Amino acid sequence: MCGRYYVDDETAKEIEKIVRSVDEKLKKEAAQSSQLQTKDIHPTECAPVLVVSAGGLRCELKRWGFPGFMDKQLVINARSESAMEKKMFCDAVEHRRIVIPAAGFYEWNKQKEKSTFTRKDSPVLYMAGLYSKYEDEDRFVILTTAANESMEPVHDRMPLILDKDEILPWLTERSKTEEFLSKVPCQLNRSTEFEQITLF
Repeated sequence: MCGRYYVDDETAKEIEKIVRSVDEKLKKEAAQSSQLQTKDIHPTECAPVLVVSAGGLRCELKRWGFPGFMDKQLVINARSESAMEKKMFCDAVEHRRIVIPAAGFYEWNKQKEKSTFTRKDSPVLYMAGLYSKYEDEDRFVILTTAANESMEPVHDRMPLILDKDEILPWLTERSKTEEFLSKVPCQLNRSTEFEQITLF
């Protein structure tokens, strides 16, 4: 969890708006973000993420997934409860926090039925994440936490979702990192392609 999410036109517009509103000098990045494609994002693909640099808030493309041990297994998520203690993630928690914007994400239950999760109050949700450099390429993972009530019927984990006003504090205020890592995400809308009906 989370193993796939999607970006739609609203998400691309929201990324552009955030970048513009924080720093007008970043029009080039804003223009790039407006050209994002609507699509499902799979592990190993490049995707837009929000980072902070000396120039302000930026939208950059980074590849989803850390190489696993001996390059055998891709690591796409990090548990928020233990990320500060794990060698693979602790330095990134300290210095390379990111935000991954999405229209929503998918999860499958034990019966392999797909559910789509979105925010109730916004067309865009913001997932907390981390990135590191591997072989001259920036790669990211999504932080996950225990499922809240809206997620529990499908899976026991979910992305660590930030509110819009938490984006900059997550990216810039190291003193609040532990507080964010233990936060309970907002309730989400869940939809399915079909509902399983039982006769008995």
